[in-house]
Amino acid sequence: MRVLFAASEFEDFVRVGGLASVSAALSRALNRNHDVRVMIPGFPSVLKGLSSTSRVAHCERAGHFPAYSIVQGASADGLTIYVVDCPELYDRDGTPYTNAQGDDWHDNDVRFAVLASAAARLAAGQLDPNWRADIVHANDWQTALIPAYLSWMGASVPSLLTIHNLAYQGLFSPETLQRIGAPESAFQMEGVEFYGKVSFLKAGIYYANHLTTVSKTYATEITTPEQGCGLDGLLARRSQEGRLSGILNGIDESWDSRSCSALVSPFASGEWGGKQANADHIRREFGLALSKGPLFALVARLVHQKGIDLVASAADTIVEAGGQIVITGRGEPHLERALEDAKRRHPEAIAVALDFEDARARRMFAGSDFTLMPSRFEPCGLSQMYAQRFGSLPIGYRTGGLSDTIVDGKTGFLFKRCSAEGLLGAVCRAFATFGAKSRLHSMRKLAMAQPFGWDESARAYQALYGNVARTAVP
Repeated sequence: MRVLFAASEFEDFVRVGGLASVSAALSRALNRNHDVRVMIPGFPSVLKGLSSTSRVAHCERAGHFPAYSIVQGASADGLTIYVVDCPELYDRDGTPYTNAQGDDWHDNDVRFAVLASAAARLAAGQLDPNWRADIVHANDWQTALIPAYLSWMGASVPSLLTIHNLAYQGLFSPETLQRIGAPESAFQMEGVEFYGKVSFLKAGIYYANHLTTVSKTYATEITTPEQGCGLDGLLARRSQEGRLSGILNGIDESWDSRSCSALVSPFASGEWGGKQANADHIRREFGLALSKGPLFALVARLVHQKGIDLVASAADTIVEAGGQIVITGRGEPHLERALEDAKRRHPEAIAVALDFEDARARRMFAGSDFTLMPSRFEPCGLSQMYAQRFGSLPIGYRTGGLSDTIVDGKTGFLFKRCSAEGLLGAVCRAFATFGAKSRLHSMRKLAMAQPFGWDESARAYQALYGNVARTAVP
């Protein structure tokens, strides 16, 4: 099949969160058996990183959409990449979504509507004279308008939307409807309207032929008022229609403790001396005292969803029990300050790096005994899978992808009450396991053996693509 995979991030060129890793790994896994082509915005890092580029189309200014070109290129390993080359929209300092001050770009509606519109036109065969898609795979709110544009254009290309995190919906004022060239009739409950605003994500949920989420548990959770973010009614309807599936994300093959170049001492399951060498290095790297107690890692966006406040509340108790904590990430200022305060109270036992570096994060997983993941909700999560591959037992709240990937008491620890007390209950179990070395080593071995690769997920998507293509109504 000819598959157009559209996303706002791609690991090779631009990364803000886990979407970038998923986009790069899943598209490559699917490309082994299909003609998969990726479409992403023309951020400077993307255009700089492409090889063998050529312009396949140019679109003149239309309404609020500036002129743009479609550039075709390739990643380092030959995956075909289409880029919406529009410096007016994408050549800016800051992140793909925010300016240097952390505020959303004022024209994010147009920036991602142009991406979605271009993807729909490309899929329908209107831009590249040599290629059109059999199915389009959109991801999150940034590309969720693709199914809508296909419908508004009257194109018969089937579409699938993956919801990586329902909490981010792409909400804009009603004036956005005109800015993105949508028909006025679309601004209703059976369309893009969401409590008086335009919701890009709702548009995708309404118009896409099929929806997926990134774990089976999350697919069920989002049909409930508690986690449906106001869209639970529509999602429950899609589920009842057989148009909502949960397919667990995977992790790429570089997450192998035996060969990862970022580790100071690569190690295999059972080679706990190698793991200890990484632990000693991490303590030195973060300026912590050498210790025989357990080392806890936190690698996450420092936001409320991730339960960072629970970690800050539990930090003193962990240290008093003989543990140490290493933390890396960026996020909400008040949570960053709470972690920094904990560090000041315990400078030899708590270290905080308010940034993110992939190689250091890998060393943290390899050197830590436990990884803290007390997310209030977690559509899939990747850190708990990374941690297990590197012999760090995850501690997480029983929700979403954490429920689907952590076997309580065997490959990690789950707690049922999302509170500091609930987290500390699981931490106490972790301390007890750390003191029972034979059990600790047995759990590490089982965790490291978990099959978290992309093959099974890719097979599930392949089957779904075929089913959607067969059953989609022209």
